[in-house]
Amino acid sequence: MKGRFGTAAGLTAAFAAGIVIGPMVAAWAQDGGRAETYRLLNLFGDVFERVRAEYVEPINDREAIENAINGMLTGLDPHSSYLNQRNFRDMQVQTRGEFGGLGIEVTQEGGYIKVISPIDDTPAARAGVKPGDLITHLNGSSVQGLTLQEAVEQMRGDRGTSIKITIRREGADRPIELTLTREVIRPQVVRFRVEGGDVGYVRLTSFNERTEVGLRRALQSIRQQAGNHLKGLVLDLRNNPGGLLDQAVQVSDDLIDQGEIVSTRARRPEDAQRWNAKPGDIAQGLPIVVLINGGSASASEIVAGALQDHRRAIIMGVKSFGKGSVQTVMPIPGQGAIRLTTARYYTPSGRSIQATGIEPDIEVLATREEATAGIPREREANLRRALRNEGGVQQPAGAAIPPLQLPAGIAERVARLPGEGAPAFDPTKPETDHQLQQATQLLRNLAAAQTPGRRAAALR
Repeated sequence: MKGRFGTAAGLTAAFAAGIVIGPMVAAWAQDGGRAETYRLLNLFGDVFERVRAEYVEPINDREAIENAINGMLTGLDPHSSYLNQRNFRDMQVQTRGEFGGLGIEVTQEGGYIKVISPIDDTPAARAGVKPGDLITHLNGSSVQGLTLQEAVEQMRGDRGTSIKITIRREGADRPIELTLTREVIRPQVVRFRVEGGDVGYVRLTSFNERTEVGLRRALQSIRQQAGNHLKGLVLDLRNNPGGLLDQAVQVSDDLIDQGEIVSTRARRPEDAQRWNAKPGDIAQGLPIVVLINGGSASASEIVAGALQDHRRAIIMGVKSFGKGSVQTVMPIPGQGAIRLTTARYYTPSGRSIQATGIEPDIEVLATREEATAGIPREREANLRRALRNEGGVQQPAGAAIPPLQLPAGIAERVARLPGEGAPAFDPTKPETDHQLQQATQLLRNLAAAQTPGRRAAALR
């Protein structure tokens, strides 16, 4: 063979990087119809050899090949990528729902890490970390300049290892320094409470292996607390980035008594799939309001779309992110894995929400600033190389979404904007959550307008 890629040295370098391509190249070389592909692989080998020989510093062959693979995948769409062994393990940990860490739910504010809530019976909770605390340093180094993900990665680690955190707390005279020992943490992907004694509130933060079981436990506990006074349920999917498809299907199935939940269509027609609900509604027909926003994506949109199409819930908030594609993680033996976009999904009425998102039935903004903001929040459609929306209805004619029918005057009582002088939203203070306030009031108004036997029918 001629050309650098065809030389023994070029193939050896590729094998050393863990990429088994020799048999593929040989097969393509024998296939005259693949001649151009073979020439392009030769080009890759030429460039790889030139970089190894001429770059100003010696390169790591594995890193160079992994970067090349990742470049090929990320060039397809925003959600395809290469996972090296470490990233693959991290992804498996996240979907399994447990990891080594401190046990705090955090956000970012003013360059610092703000504690939303410590998780019960974790190192952070036992050390006295409180909602609203600002983490300013990790092991003596400032968190300013770190992304939220980078800071979270530093706080995670192997069970039994220690980390020193510095906290600034409102009302404290000086910074608080704590040394915490990491433990196995099972994050609260399902959080719940009873609002005002008569409305159940359930927040799903992601869809991992524990989500559906957590939802069932939450509903059971809410019923025990509220008894016969329960008037409805708020399902909060705001800023939920998604996760496992099967968990989205199971959560939807829990709340829908029959009919289709979601379907997917891949490159080959024979790979199309469809999931249908089984009889049974764990909410027992109670009215449901689902809260969404621009951070609700993927699995969150599957749930919101299914409940909206079946008119099982009222969707409230602002338009969702618009990620209507399915990624399959394909492990590479002895290496990491590739995450590849393999299908688009469709709601029961046949909608592809790829790059369009779920439109709420009732728009309610979180802050007054949202109404006048000149820069819209980034969504799927704004991402480079985002898949286009194929458009068109993929189901039989007549599968359109039924119109939302509410008792007269109910929708008109919903306030789209917070009132003048309303406190700014703070995730550590639920009383500042305008969208949640409107959702709970809507459910109370529905209960007042309907007899108990007609509540479920009111949404259909």
